[in-house]
Amino acid sequence: MRIIPLDEGSRKNILEDLLKRDPNQYSQYADTVSAIVERVKKDKDEALFSYTLQFDKAEISAENVRVSQAEIEEAREKVDPKLLAVMEKSMENIREYHQRQVRQSWFSSKPDGTILGQKITALESVGVYVPGGKAAYPSTVLMNIIPAKVAGVERIVMVTPPGKDGKVNPVTLTAAYLAGVTEVYKVGGAQAIAALAFGTESIPRVNKIVGPGNIFVALAKKAVYGHVSIDSIAGPSEILVLADETANPRYVAADLLSQAEHDELASAILVTTSMELARAVSAEVDKLVKTLSRREILEKSLENYGYLLVARSLDEAIETANEIASEHLEIVTKNPFEVMTKIRNAGAIFIGPYSSEPLGDYFAGPNHVLPTNGTAKFFSPLGVDDYVKKSSIIYYSKEALEAVHTEIEAFAESEQLTAHANSIRVRFSGEGQ
Repeated sequence: MRIIPLDEGSRKNILEDLLKRDPNQYSQYADTVSAIVERVKKDKDEALFSYTLQFDKAEISAENVRVSQAEIEEAREKVDPKLLAVMEKSMENIREYHQRQVRQSWFSSKPDGTILGQKITALESVGVYVPGGKAAYPSTVLMNIIPAKVAGVERIVMVTPPGKDGKVNPVTLTAAYLAGVTEVYKVGGAQAIAALAFGTESIPRVNKIVGPGNIFVALAKKAVYGHVSIDSIAGPSEILVLADETANPRYVAADLLSQAEHDELASAILVTTSMELARAVSAEVDKLVKTLSRREILEKSLENYGYLLVARSLDEAIETANEIASEHLEIVTKNPFEVMTKIRNAGAIFIGPYSSEPLGDYFAGPNHVLPTNGTAKFFSPLGVDDYVKKSSIIYYSKEALEAVHTEIEAFAESEQLTAHANSIRVRFSGEGQ
């Protein structure tokens, strides 16, 4: 991996380099995605099944697009009981963590006859996109569905691409039903996003779409935003390890590689105050890469977006971490909790040498659907709040409004909105009472 001394120039260049991974940079696919979305919106099932045959090589129809109870039972029988037990423990942790996020409606009354408040209501329906094909991502299934269940969403729909045999990966399917999904449909890609957004004869539309996917899925979510809500436009995975001389270089190297293996656009960055650690981590990365199954992807990822950055001070290292605003941030320093208090921008923060990033991916409980590509500066992890909406509550008695009506009328008239002012005035004008 490249070892780069940090200064203003190198930091600027790296930030610019990382931003090239933003899904919004891939505009060459936008027209293709737009055409798919519009065709599904117009032709519904016919377009959906045609695209599924074209892209997934699976013959799907109105008769088999929805996963049946028999398919669910068949899938569960194929899952290793040991994996099932681990998933159930993970579910328990995820559910417990997200239950702490639940907020209640509130109301505040005053002696002057006013009541103000906020009513929190779960969304009626949510669509969860899960990547499919040969790969299985049960952890992603749990992370998207369980917070929706905790929030109280009644209809949770999962879409995922089928294999050529027209079936859903059994582990993915089992995880969905353990988590509480209500419906699963065998469709994927931009066409599945369009079906969730606009509805077809077989798939009723939803209020919000969540879940990761490839560039076509990301751009489709962007295209339908406004017709439905979405969680975010997810970019490639990323990890930043903030470390000093006390860190174990083998642990750091292993953690960097845990994210680099996702794909060639994943980023893996060490920011350290120790040149000795940077060199040791580089050597450990070289050793470990040779032993891992996704070696080709790892090498390309590290070549494209792998950096070992050496800062002149811990404060400079922290400032750099805040600028990069990584999806995953590990802090492996002498006083990691003190450093944590200075972190402003990160999707998830892992503290200490035994809190490696995959702990968050699979088991600890906090959500692993996180802001990427610098958006941790203004976005948060997926959570219960993503599955609810809020309504303001306002009540004024006659006496409460009478005490302030002339002030409101004056405010409205200052904006030349006379009908606004009149809406208040008629209640105290004596006419029509």
